[in-house]
Amino acid sequence: MKFFNRGLFALLITLSLDSTLFAEYLYKDDVIFNPKFTQEVDTLGQELYEKTGIALRLVMVTKIPTGLTIVEFEKNLMKKFKEPTILLTFSELDSKVDILASDRSLYEYFNKEQVLSPVASPLQAFLMAIFYSNSSDSFFKTIHNYGGTIIPLLAEKAKKGELLGKYAGSMFNGYADIAEQIAQSKKVVLKNAVGNANKIVITVVKVIFYGILFMALVMYIKRKLFYKKERNESK
Repeated sequence: MKFFNRGLFALLITLSLDSTLFAEYLYKDDVIFNPKFTQEVDTLGQELYEKTGIALRLVMVTKIPTGLTIVEFEKNLMKKFKEPTILLTFSELDSKVDILASDRSLYEYFNKEQVLSPVASPLQAFLMAIFYSNSSDSFFKTIHNYGGTIIPLLAEKAKKGELLGKYAGSMFNGYADIAEQIAQSKKVVLKNAVGNANKIVITVVKVIFYGILFMALVMYIKRKLFYKKERNESK
């Protein structure tokens, strides 16, 4: 009986440790609650940590606590970690995403501005620069700010019942992007990297966005030509 109790106790301890490790890299999830999503994040995060010594943790909350900015919230969480850590944080109701590293040197391994860019591609950046820039500095800054792997997907409209899927896809896309950039900087290969699948998702977003922008551009040109024709006829 003693052996049975010891065995059962050991099994419970093992399961408890496994559960802790399972959720180590999806550090906090108040939004998705999907075991498959948790497993995918943890598998990639575990491999990244084993090969680079950098812990990339995903934090998904419904809302940032009242009185705190997202950065202050991240800094409070960061105090809990001793190893080199990067936090990718998403707040659903605040509609905010941020990335914070425990040490400034960690930013050398990935491009934070690119990951968080609201623009997915160079063409999209160029068109946005044409329409929205009000100075030459603004124009050149806009055309160089592209390659976003989170916000372009979050900005897409989701059908009823697909909102959580959009959140999961967007955040995992960004998580994988950061992980792959770190791995490349450290010259290691991640067997669980998303790779081409990640690029396909972004390509689909680009195609949709290009189509919308192209139609908007056509309508804009038609309107300009129409008003010009009217002005000429009225003279």
